[in-house]
Amino acid sequence: MGRFSVMSLTDRAAERVREIVDDRDEVHGIRIGVKKGGCAGMEYTVDLVSEINPKDDHVEHDGANVYVAPEAALFLLGTQMDFETTKLRSGFVFNNPNQSSACGCGESVELQPADLKALAEARAQGAA
Repeated sequence: MGRFSVMSLTDRAAERVREIVDDRDEVHGIRIGVKKGGCAGMEYTVDLVSEINPKDDHVEHDGANVYVAPEAALFLLGTQMDFETTKLRSGFVFNNPNQSSACGCGESVELQPADLKALAEARAQGAA
């Protein structure tokens, strides 16, 4: 059995991450986090990773490296990261089971932390 991952990536998201990283020297991937903000209470953050933090959860899909900030892991548990392009915008989309609501513009969300016991059990199964 493979290592447990806090979140997963679609093929489209992995392709976009590789495109972002391939154009930059000294960049290993992107870091996903959450911060307080917006009208719904929280916002997703996406940053370039030039120095790997050993405390981050690492997700790799088809050569794309995504790191999850430790303080965001409970909010992102079970999330699928996708990338979409519409007539009005293109960007990463987070299909998050911990999201209880979102604002009308879609820029901020209300997130509930996942159960710590469920996270510990999932990590233990992934390490087996």
